[in-house]
Amino acid sequence: MQLRLDDEARQVAFGEALGRALAGHGRVYLEGELGAGKTTLTRGILRAYGHRGAVKSPTYTLVEPYELEGIRVHHFDLYRLGDPEELEFIGGRDLLADDALCVIEWPARGEGWLPAPDLVVHLALADGGRRATLTAGSQYGRRVIERLADDPALPSARPAEEDNDAL
Repeated sequence: MQLRLDDEARQVAFGEALGRALAGHGRVYLEGELGAGKTTLTRGILRAYGHRGAVKSPTYTLVEPYELEGIRVHHFDLYRLGDPEELEFIGGRDLLADDALCVIEWPARGEGWLPAPDLVVHLALADGGRRATLTAGSQYGRRVIERLADDPALPSARPAEEDNDAL
């Protein structure tokens, strides 16, 4: 699935739709260059569960936990990770438990240590906005994409024209 997100408001709205489709579970890898909007998308995901405060990228702490309406969300930012083994020292195995939603920025930095994703969202700068490309990494990820396709709030994000299978 590929979507065009013309501005920050649409990116946050897409994040909210994604949060609803994830239903508070799974592992989501967020890929894209600096400034592509990974943390903005995470803000939208957190809003789906009632978070209204600021969302900072946990670049130095590596992970920021949120407990929202009975849902645990762990927002990882691995940009400054020196070695994937560092995740072991911060309790990464427990944080990546199946009963939590884990949103992971810069997952390539944890390669070889991180479990496989349910969903990969690649964000790219495009025509003054962003392009989001979603790829399922598991059966659960495929169900999330199907739920997104059925979300009536999602059309505001507008499908990208290049994607023949877009919504």
